[in-house]
Amino acid sequence: MLISTSRKPSQKTRKFCKNLARATGSTSVNRGKMNMRELLLKALEIEEFNLAIVNEIKGNPSRISFYSNKGELLLTLLISVNNGSGKINIAPSQLKIVSHVDRLNVLKDILDVDLVDEASENYIIIAGRDDMIAKISFINKFGEPTDFQINVKKIIEVSND
Repeated sequence: MLISTSRKPSQKTRKFCKNLARATGSTSVNRGKMNMRELLLKALEIEEFNLAIVNEIKGNPSRISFYSNKGELLLTLLISVNNGSGKINIAPSQLKIVSHVDRLNVLKDILDVDLVDEASENYIIIAGRDDMIAKISFINKFGEPTDFQINVKKIIEVSND
């Protein structure tokens, strides 16, 4: 997946994109003046199959929109994030998803990783919460939770019929 930002992103948003790319084995690029078409062409050029655009409000990441390489909107999440301070020691080639929120199981296809019932290392756990839709946490190659997490406030469903 190619990860990019809205135009003129804050340092927090750029850091979030880099951390997300590192954790998922994706590629992060600075958008600059690229339009959506140019981002999609860049994704195809580097053989990435999906595109994620991170938007911000008041300098903080607030929304992730996932697109197919044909430009079709797959999913949009309204989020808040904890970027963490340490390095994310995840082996993306062995990454799996453990999901307790069925509506977010689509992330396995977007990220092209396996959905499993349980894992002990190198996985993303999607847990339901009372105060929000879900908390997405990243567990490193040592089986320890990282400081990096995504809080999903709202899921905007997308239908491509």
